[in-house]
Amino acid sequence: MGTARVITLITDFGDTSGYVGVMKGVILSINPGCQIVDITHHISPQDREEAAFVLQSVYPFFPSNSVHLVVVDPGVGTDRKPIIVESGQNWFVGPDNGVFSCIFLKDQGRKVWEITNEQYYLPQVSTTFQGRDIFAPIAAHISLGVSVHVLGKELEHYLHLEGLEPERNQDGIKGRVICIDHFGNLVSNISRQLFTMVVGDKPFRIRVGGLAIHTISHTYADGRDGEVIALFGSSSQLEISLRNGNCQKFLQVAKGSEVSVHLLS
Repeated sequence: MGTARVITLITDFGDTSGYVGVMKGVILSINPGCQIVDITHHISPQDREEAAFVLQSVYPFFPSNSVHLVVVDPGVGTDRKPIIVESGQNWFVGPDNGVFSCIFLKDQGRKVWEITNEQYYLPQVSTTFQGRDIFAPIAAHISLGVSVHVLGKELEHYLHLEGLEPERNQDGIKGRVICIDHFGNLVSNISRQLFTMVVGDKPFRIRVGGLAIHTISHTYADGRDGEVIALFGSSSQLEISLRNGNCQKFLQVAKGSEVSVHLLS
């Protein structure tokens, strides 16, 4: 593998503690020449599904041989495995708890390793902060070119989160809200590709929070002030948005709420 110089971080740590900072300190102590990029530290607490979708939407925009470190880990200190995922020319480091499920869905040729070589951990490993003591040093060593064959052993079985993909049926598509962004836009698990394949040029109705939408807009500025619209956002997922407002507050829906597409005769 080539030497990785970029390490990205996705966590649910927030920005009011020193957790993120100390992980960066560990990484830079091992590889002072790497570039660390904060994707987000505001994943909803313990929300592995949200982490999986955020990771999916951002990693393709980084250089090859980047290391993507994800620490959303409600099972820290338990018997869940620390893993490394190789997909294409990218490396993913984190817990075996489903945060890499979207990578597994996208790349059938990926390889997964259980991290077992404790020589590459910090000398003292906490049962409550393995992001600092295991995942950060492993990511840093990968960025220096240390082989995964040295760091661990290949795994055949690892955790996939269920229900990430929408259901397709004879009436259309049944999906749900997977993420609510900073602006209150409702991001669904229905992709542009699936929508186009199922709907084509047929008339349709999108339902969410008791509201019906019959058209796809092109920008957030489409529609009248206070109007709820549907569009495909930058991640190519179907979004429900309120023109100049917070759609989540307006519709009073939460993550997991149904978003359906019905074909009309």
